[in-house]
This record gives sequence, structure tokens and C-alpha cells, in this order.
Amino acid sequence: MDVFQTKTGCVLLQPKVIQDERGYFMESFNERTFAEKTGHQVHFVQDNQSFSTRGVLRGLHYQIGQHAQAKLVRVIRGEVLDVAVDIRPDSPTFGQYDAVVLSGENQKQFFIPRGFAHGFLVLSESAEFFYKCDNFYNKESEGGVFYNDPTINIDWQFSSDDLIVSERDQGLPHLSEARKIW
Repeated sequence: MDVFQTKTGCVLLQPKVIQDERGYFMESFNERTFAEKTGHQVHFVQDNQSFSTRGVLRGLHYQIGQHAQAKLVRVIRGEVLDVAVDIRPDSPTFGQYDAVVLSGENQKQFFIPRGFAHGFLVLSESAEFFYKCDNFYNKESEGGVFYNDPTINIDWQFSSDDLIVSERDQGLPHLSEARKIW
């Protein structure tokens, strides 16, 4: 597994994929290897999967307080632009983001520590998105940041007219007004 640190403290992982005429095999997660390679000790307790079509933007979401979540995300089929925004108030990279392309073809995974808002945009005709969380979802601890906040200025690579965003996500607050994470 190759590991690349991002500017904000997230980690991009490239698992070893063994391919032959039958297809491929990869170890998608190993807690011991993950800790050794990334320096992060995590114990995942919940897996989530979604299916979305081209132009669907989901996010930017997070959990606050004792329900904050670290996530390990990947795409099983299709391609997405995955974005993590640093919302840790005392961080030197507060309000900055990392954006990576994840696909079923490149098999990359993106580790997002606690303290980040997360979202993704489907670039392909459709995508199956899978992620592990190190804490259980708690509705009362939901937080979010408006995907098009001008202070963050995310390049979503799509015209806003071509995005499909839920009513809930369209109503999320700007970063300056968002629920504090700690």
C-alpha cells in the first residue's frame, strides 16, 4: 500500500491490486497495516454505501462532539470527486480542503480524520460509494457546511446548473455559521 499525506492531514491510500486474466484481488482494509502506514489508530464500527447518478453532490457533512467520525472512503464502481474540508477551529489549515478523484478503476481510498466536513460529486454516469466510520451515526450530532461556500471556494469541476443537490444540503450554513465540532 502506498500512502500520501495531504496538506490538511487527510491521507490518500493506494492499495496493492493483484490483477490477472481472472480479474483482481486487493486487501481493502487491514487495521494493523493501516496504523503502520498512516500513523492513525482507528477502529471502524459502521460501513455505509450509496448509489448516485452523474452530477449528484452529497455534502458537506460531519458529526460533532463525542459523535465525530473519521472515515475511510472509496468508490466501488464509477468515479467521484471526493472533498474533505478542515473545520478544526485551531488548525493551521482551517477552511482549506483536499479534493481527490476516487474511482472503481484507480482503487484509491481517502482517509478523512475527525474534524473534517466531507462531500463528493459523481463524475461518471453513476457511482457506488463505500465508506467506513469509526463512530456510530447520531442524528442529533449532524453538522454541515454549504457546498458552495465562497470562503472555501471548492472547484467542483461542474457548472452549478448541472449539480443535483438535495434540498437539505442546499440549506446548509456557511462555514462561519456552522455548528462547532468540538
